[in-house]
Order: sequence, then C-alpha cells, then structure tokens
Amino acid sequence: MEGLEQIQKLNALLLAEMPAYQSHAKAFPPDLTGQRRLLRSLMNVRPPMPLNREFLAAQDELLSAERDGKGVVDGAALPAVKGHSQIAVWKGDITRLKADAIVNAGNSALLGCFCPCHGCIDNAIHSAAGLQLREECNQIMRAQGRSEPAGRAKLTKGYNLPARYVLHTVGPIVQGRVAVRDREKLASCYRSCLQLAAEHGLVSMAFCCISTGEFHFPNQEAAEIAVKAVTDFLRHDTSIKRVIFNVFKDIDETVYRRVLGAG
Repeated sequence: MEGLEQIQKLNALLLAEMPAYQSHAKAFPPDLTGQRRLLRSLMNVRPPMPLNREFLAAQDELLSAERDGKGVVDGAALPAVKGHSQIAVWKGDITRLKADAIVNAGNSALLGCFCPCHGCIDNAIHSAAGLQLREECNQIMRAQGRSEPAGRAKLTKGYNLPARYVLHTVGPIVQGRVAVRDREKLASCYRSCLQLAAEHGLVSMAFCCISTGEFHFPNQEAAEIAVKAVTDFLRHDTSIKRVIFNVFKDIDETVYRRVLGAG
C-alpha cells in the first residue's frame, strides 16, 4: 500500500478510535498533502491508549519510508569543530540524524506536543517516531506518578527515527530576566542527558537547543551553558565519543560556532 491510500487508511483507523474528530477531518483537503496533514494532526491529539496493531504496521511502513525519503544524516560522519575532536555542530532537522540518541526538549507532562502540527521540536520528534513513543512516555510517567521536573532526563526507544533512543528533558521556562535557578536547571538538563546516555553505554548523541524556543531562554547564554556542561563532562572517562549540537536556525549555528571558538 502506498501514498494517499495508505494515509487514508491510517486516518480512518484513528477516526474510528476518536469519532469526535470526524467533523474536523472534513475540513482537510482530500489530496495527499491535506490527508497527510490530517494524519499528523490526529496523531498529535491522540491520547495515550492501547495501540492498534494494524495501525502500527501501516504507520511504521509510512514513517520509515518518509525517514528514508528525507535522507538520513550519519552523525558519526559530521566534521568535528576545530579544537573539539568530540563535538560537531550541524544545522538541520534533528529527526534525520542517525546517532545513538537525540535529545527532545519536552514539557513537564513528557507526553509530546498535543497541538496539531505545532512547530516545536517535541511535536517533530513524536510525529516522526510514531505513536509508540507517546505510549512509552506514558508508561514512564504513570510509574513516576508526578510531573517531570526541569533538569532531569528520561530515556526511550527511538522507534521510526534514525536515532536508536530519545533522551527527554524539560528545560526551564524563562519569565522576564534569566534567573540563577534558570541557568542551573538548564545546565542540569545537559548533565542529566549526558549521564543517562553514559549509563546506557551510548557513544553518540545530539542535543537540540533546549529552552531557547517556546521557553524563551536567550540563545547566546543557553549556548554558553550547553557548551560548558558538555565540555566539562567529556573531560571525564565516558562512553560518549561524539556530541552533536543540532541547530535549526542560522543564528544558533553562528552562536554555537562562536562559543566553541570556531566562528
């Protein structure tokens, strides 16, 4: 099954689970683009609940084809930053990166973004990984029994991502001026992810720009904190041999290269 027919089947299965969205679905164009956007929207709003095997098989077929179509970027092949043999900077879509783990900046519920087709990295990662990711996060959070505090890290599988695992962390939300506690929590996000990756023997990982988007942490200061936390950690004996600072905007690439002394 390919293309529009496959997507329509997935939409039908999700709408059977969530009939309340039937009327909303009619607003989406019947072409491939419109139906694919409907699928992502339905996947985004679907709450954690048992997963349909028929849906998962078709979903995984679609997402793996889309992953390969976008092109997988091998993190191990990216050039190191001059003077930092274990660190690379790469601008692009983090869901294309092949590494042992990529880092997702989530919210305290740690279930992914429920806003249909939102532009945040949390939405992008969950949408590319598949519904299994939300379900695994739900199991973790139910066992924990409380919201995820800022500065910690959790590890899940990567499912349909090129990355084997996803490290989930909640960054600080900046309101007004950056406070000392905001800096401490952001540094803790990086240290917690690194430590958890090392505990699982992971060799390579990619960080997004934690807290600099929806959470309003200033780009320059966030990069300085990130680089210090990572370089300090890598001075110790660790399984981690490659850390990629993944950026999506030109300004962030400029900032990271400048902070690393390569700009």
